Amino acid sequence: MKGNSEQISVAEAFLDLLASRGVKYFFGNSGTDFAPIVEAFAKRQAQGKERPVPLTVPHEIPAVAMAHGYAMLTGQPQAVMVHVIVGTANALGGIINAARARVPLLFLAGRTPVTEKGHAGSRDLGIHWAQESFDQGAMVREFVKWDYELRFGSQLETLVDRALAITQSEPCGPVYLTLPREALAAEIEDAGYSDAPRIKAASPTVAAPDAVAKAAEILTAAQKPIAVVQSLGRYPAGPAALVEMAELLAMPVVEQWHTHFNFPQDHPLHAGYDPAPYLKEADAILAIESDAPWFPKQSEPDSETRIIQVATDALFTDYPYRGFGSHVSLSGNPGLSLAALKEAILTTELNPAAVSSRRGRWCGQIEKRRQTWQSSAEKVRRERPINMVWASHCIGKILDDRSIVINEYVLDPTQACFKSSGTYFRHSPSASLGWGLGAALGAKLARPDHKVICCVGDGAYMFGVPVSVHWVARAYHLPVLFIVFNNSRWNASQQSTLSFVPDGWAAKTDSMPLCDLKPSVEFDQICRAAGGYGEKVEKPEDLPQALARALQVIETEKRQALLNVICR
Repeated sequence: MKGNSEQISVAEAFLDLLASRGVKYFFGNSGTDFAPIVEAFAKRQAQGKERPVPLTVPHEIPAVAMAHGYAMLTGQPQAVMVHVIVGTANALGGIINAARARVPLLFLAGRTPVTEKGHAGSRDLGIHWAQESFDQGAMVREFVKWDYELRFGSQLETLVDRALAITQSEPCGPVYLTLPREALAAEIEDAGYSDAPRIKAASPTVAAPDAVAKAAEILTAAQKPIAVVQSLGRYPAGPAALVEMAELLAMPVVEQWHTHFNFPQDHPLHAGYDPAPYLKEADAILAIESDAPWFPKQSEPDSETRIIQVATDALFTDYPYRGFGSHVSLSGNPGLSLAALKEAILTTELNPAAVSSRRGRWCGQIEKRRQTWQSSAEKVRRERPINMVWASHCIGKILDDRSIVINEYVLDPTQACFKSSGTYFRHSPSASLGWGLGAALGAKLARPDHKVICCVGDGAYMFGVPVSVHWVARAYHLPVLFIVFNNSRWNASQQSTLSFVPDGWAAKTDSMPLCDLKPSVEFDQICRAAGGYGEKVEKPEDLPQALARALQVIETEKRQALLNVICR
C-alpha cells in the first residue's frame, strides 16, 4: 500500500489514483463543480507531484472526441470530465460514438452540490438548483457500460479500479462516474491505495470449439466464400489473422463501411468496399465485426447462403433491432476466434486445386476493379469545382508509413491505400457528427511523431466546434493537417434524399431544403486566426502543391494547417 499521512482532499486523492493507474491525460471542460479538481491540480503542480496532464478543451464535443482518439490509437482509456447535466448533455453524441465504436473511456461529470449549506462544497450560486436532475446518469445510461456516483472518499479506489476494469473489458465502451462537489471537497486522513489495480479487466474470450468447428465445415465446403469486415482492426491481432484466413481459402475480403484498417488494401484478395456485387454468387459469408454487413433494402445474399458472424458480441445485443441471420455466431475476441477458425480449417481436407482456381479467378476480377478506380480519378482531374474523387486521389498520393488518416465521411477509400494497422480510422457507426476534428487531436497526442491528416466535410467541420479545436491545437502544440471537403451542403442528407426518391421534386428541381450550407464560410481563415496555416483551394491542378505546402507547415514549422478545398 502507498500511504499519505497528511489530510488531503478527495479530489487530490482522485488525481493521485488516476496517475497511479496509468491515466496520462485529463481532458476537461470545466464549470463550478470543478473547484476542488482545479485546486487539486494547482496544488499537485506546485508540489511537483505526478498527476494526469490537465488539458483544457473549450467544448464537450472535441473533449470527448480527443479522449476517443487517444484511446483509439493506444487502447488506453483517458479521463474526460464535463460540467454536471449540461456538460453531459453536450457530450452525449460523443459518448454514443464511443459506445458504438467500442472505445474505452472514463467519462466523468461533476454533480451539482447536493446540500444547501453545512459543507465546504455546498451550493453557493444561483445555478445550483436548476442544474440538478433526479437521475443524472439516466441521460447516458443506455450508452455506457456502468454508471455510479462517488459518495465518500473511502470509495475512491474501488470505484476507479472498477470503472477502468469495466471500460477495458470486451466489448469495450465508456463508463460514467459523477462527482458531487461535497464529496470532492471533503478531507480524508489517508489516501492509501494499492500499487496495482485491485480489479483487473476481464480476459479476452474465444468462441466455443464446437461453434468454431461448425464454421470451419461451412467455409471448407464453400465454393465461393467471401469475408465482409468493418472494425476488426480494433483488435491488434485481428488483421494478421484475417490475412492468414483469406490466403488459406483464397477468400476475397470486402471492407464495408470500415472504421479501421482491417486488411492490407494492396493485397490481391482485397475486394474493395462494397459487398453488393459479390452477395448473390457467394455461398458462404464470413461477417467480421460488422454491424451491417450489407444493406438488405439494396441487396442481400440468397436464402441458401451460409452466414457466419464473428464479433466480440456477435449478436450486437446492445442494438435494439438487427435482423442479419447467421448459421453460426462466434462471440469472443475476433482475433482469437479467427486464429482458432484457421486451425480448425487446417484439420479438414481442403481441395488445393479448387483453392488455386478460386484464387486466380478472384485476383483477376479484383485487379480489373482496381484499374477502374485508378481511371475514375483521371477522368475527373480537371473538373471544377474539384471532384471529391480527385481530392481523395491527391490525398492518397501523400500518404506514407508515418501517416494516420482520421476520416469523417468524405475520403473516398478507393483512392487511398492503407497497408498497416493504426493508419486509418473512420467515424463510429453511430456517426454523431463533429467527431473527426477532436479525434485527430487525440491521435496526434497519442502519436506525436506521426503525420495526422483529418478529412471532414464542411458540415462535419462546423459540428466539430472548430474554434475550440484550433485553440486546443495551438495551446498544446498539436500540428494536425485538417482538410475540409467543402461542397456547401450536407452531402449525406442530399444523397439519402436522392436514394429515397430518385425522381422526386428535390431531384427534378435541384433543390435541397435543409441540406444547403450556402453561403460557405472561409474555413481557412478560422485556422489562421488560431496561428495556423490556412489556404483555400479552388483549382484541381493546385491541390497537389497545396497539400505539399500544408505538410511542410505541420512537419517543419510544427503548426496546424487547414486546406479549404472547394468541391462538388
